[in-house]
Amino acid sequence: MKANEGTTVLVSGMGSSAGIEAVSLGTAEIGTSSRGLKDNESRELVDIPIAYDGIAVIVNPDNPIREITSRELRGIYEGTITNWSELGGEDIRIDVINRDEASGTRDAFATVIMKDTKFKVGAVILPGTGQVREVVARSRGAVGYISVGFVEPRFGTRPVKALVLDGIEPTEANVATGDYPISRTLHFFTLGKPEGLTKQYIDYVLSDEVQQGAVVEAGYLPVSSLKGGGL
Repeated sequence: MKANEGTTVLVSGMGSSAGIEAVSLGTAEIGTSSRGLKDNESRELVDIPIAYDGIAVIVNPDNPIREITSRELRGIYEGTITNWSELGGEDIRIDVINRDEASGTRDAFATVIMKDTKFKVGAVILPGTGQVREVVARSRGAVGYISVGFVEPRFGTRPVKALVLDGIEPTEANVATGDYPISRTLHFFTLGKPEGLTKQYIDYVLSDEVQQGAVVEAGYLPVSSLKGGGL
């Protein structure tokens, strides 16, 4: 808006499914999502990747656990592992923090970690990254998952600790190479080929100025950086 005087951009963050629905119904020019389209969603939508991200597994800083495997993590989220002592940690109940079903982050986590296994009933369900981070930061026994870019404290928030997953640290470099197990594409969706102001905005987001600036500053990876896989 600063670079284009007289232009107004309104942003609403309500989850990936809400973004896809809004652009499908024509109530938004662009739908933002951290997951791809499902089979029951409009095939008329045009997918524009805008960045890449990894999903870090986080625990409270006082939790002595430093590493976890995908199998162990799946056990926690399906409810067969319920105490940190089962993983070599303290004798403390594991408080499982999950995201709601509209979350693209949950969708990516389920695809890579849960596979065909269902999430446990009774986990705490939270709507956003900030809430997950805050609960884990305050609860010694909690575990959750958030974007790699939001692991480090921002704006005075409490610290959390990201676990090494399957022997790989959740760093931007490991996401870029595809070595880190949980990575994903961040998308813009438009209903048909973008035109006019919508296209101008997308071109701006994909410009070197934004990709190497705001995208990196937010903790994400530019679209040109991915060397390996991704969701």
